[in-house]
Amino acid sequence: MIFYFTGTGNTRWVAKTIAEAIGEELLYIPQLIKEQRYQFELQEKERIGFCFPTHGWQPPRIVRAFISRLVLKGYQSHFCWALTTCGDNMGEAMTIFNKELAKNVALHADDGSPLQAESVFSVIMPESYVCLPFMKTDPIDKERRKIEHARQQLQHITGIIKDSKRGIEELEKGGTPRLYSYVIGAYFNQKMVTDKKFTVDEDVCTRCGKCSKVCPVDNIAGTPPTWLHNGQCTCCLACYHYCPVHAINYGSITRKRDQYYFNRRGDQK
Repeated sequence: MIFYFTGTGNTRWVAKTIAEAIGEELLYIPQLIKEQRYQFELQEKERIGFCFPTHGWQPPRIVRAFISRLVLKGYQSHFCWALTTCGDNMGEAMTIFNKELAKNVALHADDGSPLQAESVFSVIMPESYVCLPFMKTDPIDKERRKIEHARQQLQHITGIIKDSKRGIEELEKGGTPRLYSYVIGAYFNQKMVTDKKFTVDEDVCTRCGKCSKVCPVDNIAGTPPTWLHNGQCTCCLACYHYCPVHAINYGSITRKRDQYYFNRRGDQK
């Protein structure tokens, strides 16, 4: 089984590509949370996979919350792998992810050993976070190059997962990963993951309701949209990127930014 989270579709494409290649069940974390499904029965030799985007050089809050309640009945040293997508690098996101897995005693084997992602990967995908001065979407040519490289990389990764090869680490951590994840990332995830800065230009909004449909945590109500400020927002920016008329913004900085989601132009599969 593969548990995944996605905001703008990059990680969905990656997880689906792997799932189809090796015949694994694909499970969407936000839907599982809505259904309160945290307990799963493992079959003998079944693989366990996790796919998630890097948010501020850390695993997204929603992923961490899910694995804190996850129960895998029958777990006894099954092969586990994890993959994170990122715009350029992912810092220590995978180290943090494995620490979160280890905290959940329900994911410990009979000998007390915790579930860990034994083979870990990062896949660089087009940028989608645009809420800081130095962060923008990629130009179309760079976007296409990233996706083509990812497509080739996934063929390699899929082979490793299919054969349950342990001890593989293929991560783009960047030059100062601890600084990224434990200093900048810690501040980002504590202070900047919020829905309080989202606004809508009501004279531009077409009342299509797409923003509420794509929100993975049901944090948007009505048209024009209203953010619920209930602490569930992941700041994945799906509402911003999927808006067909760019009526949604995050503060003022995104007014001069482009939008991106996977296959937006219909030329990515």
